[in-house]
Amino acid sequence: MSEAEPSTAPLVGLAAAILAATLDEPRVLTVPVADQPEGRTEGLPAGPLEPAHPTLERGLRAWVERQTGQSLGYVEQLYTFGDRDRRRGGKGDVGLHALSVAYLALVREARPAADSAWQSWYRYFPYEDRRAGRTDDLDAIAARLAAWAEAASSPEARRRRGDRIGLTFGAAGSGWNEERVLERYELLFEAGLVPEAGADLDVSPLTGRPMAHDHRRMLATALGRLRGKIKYRPVVFELMPPAFTLGQLQRVVEALSGILLHKQNFRRLVAHQGLVEETEAVTAETGGRPARLMRFRREVLLERPAPGLRLPSNRTG
Repeated sequence: MSEAEPSTAPLVGLAAAILAATLDEPRVLTVPVADQPEGRTEGLPAGPLEPAHPTLERGLRAWVERQTGQSLGYVEQLYTFGDRDRRRGGKGDVGLHALSVAYLALVREARPAADSAWQSWYRYFPYEDRRAGRTDDLDAIAARLAAWAEAASSPEARRRRGDRIGLTFGAAGSGWNEERVLERYELLFEAGLVPEAGADLDVSPLTGRPMAHDHRRMLATALGRLRGKIKYRPVVFELMPPAFTLGQLQRVVEALSGILLHKQNFRRLVAHQGLVEETEAVTAETGGRPARLMRFRREVLLERPAPGLRLPSNRTG
């Protein structure tokens, strides 16, 4: 290959969905992204894999610290995104594959550096917050999806679209599965109901604020992974302070899952799983009687292979 010819090797990028939780508000750390269409200038911390990076993960950690000042603790690889033309299509990019390895990172929220900012993840997926029950906005999304299904080219295609809507959004009496975050976003994308798919920005109040590149798809993957993982691994404690009340723990789990939980059932579940133990301290910050502060029992990691919260995976409505 001559020097004048552009390389056709895939570009490799690294991106991090950095998640935290502040009681009622699950959060994601975002950074500004230049040279993006109107309304799509928010994205995840990201950067290219460089020769100086000894591993993918160490390269990711370097980019995150450089862009946000945040040192990462818990990190796991999510997925490799590699669709053709997934970059912004700038000069020299057309027709090339650009691979991006996305990671999920869990941290306790700290003041970000530079231009980075903590945002509620329901800013990007408002329909995923079911703590107040089924909302008018979700009904409006359902109506648009129903119109999309009816516009299919054949009865068989209409049936397939209707089945997908029922499965992902819990329509027609099927259960709501909080883990299907990516499937719901992908369905909205296919139906042309998100700005990333070419829809007008006026759909954003219903389907969420768009993000740069395919970062909202990455974030959806991270949220679904976390919602599933809290059921069989104690990762929620990566987001909690060293000492907390059971009420605070429940509020964080509800914020992450987007569903409300029965107080006594939740406490029995936590006790049965042996996930926490009492400390000697109490707090009056709950507004009522002083509450005992708890801490995570790390011994549980050695006691059994899947020490999670085992929340029900489906909700109706």
